[in-house]
Amino acid sequence: MLSKLKISHHKHSGRLRPHEHTSYVPLVLLVLAVGGILAGFSVGTVSAGDPPPQAGSVGLTGSVPAKPPKVAATITAPRAGQHFSTSPITVSGTCPVGTLIEIYKNNIFAGSTPCGSDGTYTVQIDLLYGQNSITAQVYDVLNQAGPESSPIVVFYDATPLQPASLSLLNFSGTQLVLNTNAVYRGTFPGQQLNVPISVVGGTAPFAVNVQWGDSSNKIIPVSNNAVFNASHTYQKAGTYKVTLEATDSQQQVAFLTVAVIVNGQPSVINSVNVSNNSKSSLNKLLVLWPLFAIAITLVVSFWMGERREKRILSVVPLQQTSPLGVQPHPPL
Repeated sequence: MLSKLKISHHKHSGRLRPHEHTSYVPLVLLVLAVGGILAGFSVGTVSAGDPPPQAGSVGLTGSVPAKPPKVAATITAPRAGQHFSTSPITVSGTCPVGTLIEIYKNNIFAGSTPCGSDGTYTVQIDLLYGQNSITAQVYDVLNQAGPESSPIVVFYDATPLQPASLSLLNFSGTQLVLNTNAVYRGTFPGQQLNVPISVVGGTAPFAVNVQWGDSSNKIIPVSNNAVFNASHTYQKAGTYKVTLEATDSQQQVAFLTVAVIVNGQPSVINSVNVSNNSKSSLNKLLVLWPLFAIAITLVVSFWMGERREKRILSVVPLQQTSPLGVQPHPPL
């Protein structure tokens, strides 16, 4: 019975199968992608977590240096030597695109306006009695002055005998003049803008009508020639033409146009929300970065272990085994 009983062993070559190595290229790319996302999240968290300026802190602003404008504006209207019997008048000409044009009459600021996209400008100015030497000065966004235009001399022939539209005006006393240094004044939507205005000459009291260029106006009573502030809050960004018109007790009229730039709305960040979000994000980073480090360690460990296994298998010869796969005992 036992002689007929045979145990048939599975054929075995006695050789180890080729080692199936792990594909590390996709794994490394995946780790790098996760690391990039995590780094971006960390940078965003740190940037968003910067606290807003507090009382006693110092805020710094700066501007990139640039060369001042080299091209001067020109005055094409009015013509040199022209006489006028009414005021204000329209001044127009050419200018470098992207600049601000300031008009002066006898070296007194008369008005400002941005240069149009077509390289031209138009602005209304008030005239002084008699001779007016009109010049145009260009300024860039950094308030750097460019060349001054050639002067144009015109005349304002104001007398008690005026056309019907000005028959009620009295030019016999000291002329009424408006002035301001709020040229190209910048602000943001929702923030109050203060324009300092001075009333020169005339007879007190005065009434100053300010048209802000956004369909709103305000009449401000002024009791003397002191400087006062006209305040307004714009709701939208843009360039606005502020028109000032003053009247004194003798019905004299003064006129002034000023360009105002309202910048884009800055982002408003709630400090409490920033603090809470920052703490939550930092807590996530304290968990994610260690996990990412562990993942990198595991990948490197597997790779090094696999390289070690290949090196050992390539150096150590394969031991002879018995047909049953059992190492025979050495002879006694």
